[in-house]
Amino acid sequence: MRVGLVCAHAGPPPARRNRYVGTHQHVARVAAELAERGHDVRVYERLDDPDAPPTSEVDGYRVERVPVGPARRAATEELVPHVPELGRWLTGRWAAEWAPEVVHGHFWIGGLAAASAVRETVIPVVQTFHSLGVEQRRHLGEAYRGPGQRIPLELALTRAVDMAVAGCTAEVDELTRMGLQRASVVMVPGGVDIELFTPEGEAMPRNGRPRILAAGGLEPGHGQEDLIRALRLVGDAELVIAGGPPADNLGNHAEARRLREVAEQSGVADQIQLVGAVPHDHMSAWYRSADLVACTPRYASAGRIPLEAMACGVPVVGYSMGGIADTVVDDVTGRLVQPGDVRGLGVTLRRLLAADAERFAYGHAAVDRVRCSYTWDRTAGALERLYERVVRRRQPAAS
Repeated sequence: MRVGLVCAHAGPPPARRNRYVGTHQHVARVAAELAERGHDVRVYERLDDPDAPPTSEVDGYRVERVPVGPARRAATEELVPHVPELGRWLTGRWAAEWAPEVVHGHFWIGGLAAASAVRETVIPVVQTFHSLGVEQRRHLGEAYRGPGQRIPLELALTRAVDMAVAGCTAEVDELTRMGLQRASVVMVPGGVDIELFTPEGEAMPRNGRPRILAAGGLEPGHGQEDLIRALRLVGDAELVIAGGPPADNLGNHAEARRLREVAEQSGVADQIQLVGAVPHDHMSAWYRSADLVACTPRYASAGRIPLEAMACGVPVVGYSMGGIADTVVDDVTGRLVQPGDVRGLGVTLRRLLAADAERFAYGHAAVDRVRCSYTWDRTAGALERLYERVVRRRQPAAS
């Protein structure tokens, strides 16, 4: 099958591809898995460097860089006016030579371009939003910084696609509230690299204290302040926060300064360690160094971090929301706490740090769960069946 994956943002620089995590890492892994299954896959991303080649072959699939928009890194709001041009470029490209049998848009910008490109054809469109503006705004409140056009354009996009792919149960519910029929939404969680994230391997050094690890972005809404306040109930343990800018730039980072102030006010400043940005291919060593991984964001569309931790055999304590609620099985692979319950969070962390046998059992169950249900091969297989379904459904219209 000929598959076109459209991600309108520029991809990461070649030197960072193995260390990058986000939408492009997801798209790249899906493309590689589909190519390994024998499909002809092309990934379309925006060209942001005039010196970059227009096409390249990566892991069995082709990357095509679209010369649309500014020839530099650009924020999402800068790309919105260029979506029609991107759609026209794709239409011309697919009319001239190679044409996909199915198009899969990623993030709302990529989805808009994909839907625009095929609107005069019978090529079906599958869409993965990765996150939804309406849900982010509801959970993050004033901390939401998305472009003003995002929410109405996402709503319009739901009317233009054949099938939407959700990453978790909460996203399925959100998409149906936006007007999609339940039969037009399928849940396909992202996978985990089970060769990189394993219980065996190097671990980062420790200082003798029990270690709680929090990973992800370093910005309002990621919930690290809840963990800091919960430490008062935990006792003698350290909280390592990975994410944000490089370590030598943390002093100039507003959220890093705010979290340190929260720690000072809570009397736990000596128990907090901010390590800054960690390359994705180094995260497994940090997971393995922890007794527990904590996930307490205000909004969680996917469960990538808990899954990576679980693949390394580390129990997860997280808020019962979004992808975390799907991936962490309460009292089997970790513990779930009601979002915002700082006291419940602290008590749960303290009890689990004191229960060595329980953590050991959770860790073993976590590894089994990931390897059975959350591999990239399983993700690609589910998408392959979905593509076949939407293509068959469009074939009568073609005839």
